[in-house]
Amino acid sequence: MSDNNRFLHPDRLFSAEPKARDLSRALYQSISDLPIISPHGHTDPSWFADNQNFKNATELLIIPDHYVFRMLYSQGISLNDLGIPTIDGSYTETDYRKIWHLFAQNYHLFAGTPSRMWMDYVFVEVFGFTAPLNASNADHYYDQINQCLATEGFKPRALLKKFNIELLATTESAIDDLRHHAKLKGTGVENTVITTFRPDDVTNPESPKFISSLEKLAELTGENSFTWDGYLNALRNRRAFFRDHGATATDHGHATPRTEDLTKAECEQLFSRILAGDFDAADAETFRGQMLTEMAGMSLEDGMVMQIHPGSFRNHNTPLFRQFGADKGADIPVRAEFVNNLQPLMAKYGNEKNLRIILFTLDESNYTRELAPLAGHYPSLKLGPAWWFHDSPEGMLRYRHSVTETAGFYNTVGFNDDTRAFLSIPARHDVARRIDCRFLANMVLEHRISEDDAYSLAKDLTYNLAKNGYQKTL
Repeated sequence: MSDNNRFLHPDRLFSAEPKARDLSRALYQSISDLPIISPHGHTDPSWFADNQNFKNATELLIIPDHYVFRMLYSQGISLNDLGIPTIDGSYTETDYRKIWHLFAQNYHLFAGTPSRMWMDYVFVEVFGFTAPLNASNADHYYDQINQCLATEGFKPRALLKKFNIELLATTESAIDDLRHHAKLKGTGVENTVITTFRPDDVTNPESPKFISSLEKLAELTGENSFTWDGYLNALRNRRAFFRDHGATATDHGHATPRTEDLTKAECEQLFSRILAGDFDAADAETFRGQMLTEMAGMSLEDGMVMQIHPGSFRNHNTPLFRQFGADKGADIPVRAEFVNNLQPLMAKYGNEKNLRIILFTLDESNYTRELAPLAGHYPSLKLGPAWWFHDSPEGMLRYRHSVTETAGFYNTVGFNDDTRAFLSIPARHDVARRIDCRFLANMVLEHRISEDDAYSLAKDLTYNLAKNGYQKTL
């Protein structure tokens, strides 16, 4: 680590109080070199399958990272000028050096944000810079990064080793052919880079591609996905296919955590109305709720961990969505309710010891009131980490303060980075490790846990809980 670097301080994120800072540092040093478990993320599997050099700094660090370009967009810089591809292929800037200069000129906008800390970490620890990025050194940065990226040591598989990544999960649609994961077999990293089953396209009847996705589902599985039984069998078939490519988890990004427990006859009637297009928003929500319960039942059968992360108004900026598509920084948190919404699922499967459901939220008000009490009771439930907008130093601290007293540490699953930005993975995990060590140090100094407990917990929060939380449960 670059302890003497003047803009990446070795004690960053530790307490300003000397005793707490010293203990935080000692705890951190005991776990800082542990392997990274990254069980929930969105990096491109083709990077690792093809193992080609990344092209340039702009295409790697700016264009794929909505954390970066959403801040610039908020300050009036167009996505066209940042080189973000449009749906219709209309003009966007293709001079990547020019885009990099625009980023460097506006780097001050990120002051105080997690993105600034992540990016500084990448610049120092990955590329070896010793001065902060600004307009005057933009060319030096751009050229040095590109020079590094052209070497063998910066190919994707080499970076997996450099970053000490033991496990990296990508996320694919239920109808993805998983060709990139298939290509990884026999490379030595097929057990490092695995997939995750994301069935939203075939469980959300309000998706514009729902019917065409069901047609593809039938084609891939040989099942009649336009009957209720055939549809469920097709989903089981795809889950097995994903497990064959390393998947240990499913991922469900519904707008709410609503669940249902309908009779088979009710499911068949609802499914028929949806296929006929004779349904309303309430029917769609009921169907999604039923499918969460169906997915939980399938997880009990095949051992796949189930992740539910509701609470986002997707693609809030409609004109931007129409021009550039999804995942352009316009997903906004909304209020979520879990106690009543999850009750049908919990009544059916909540007491199953061999089922693991990991809950995430963007509504922090839920931590103390709902999520910690739920996870502190039901054997099937665990809490995902502070996520997305709360994947930040203050967000992580609020999370620990909110859930620990009721759910404890061991009803949580460590940290996951949930990122498309490959080079930021070690930076994000480093932030989480530092914040956890800060939290544990304060607990020791308040005589709430022993120092020995703190060292054990530091390792569990960094490594063991994530590894055990996402392993197959059967």
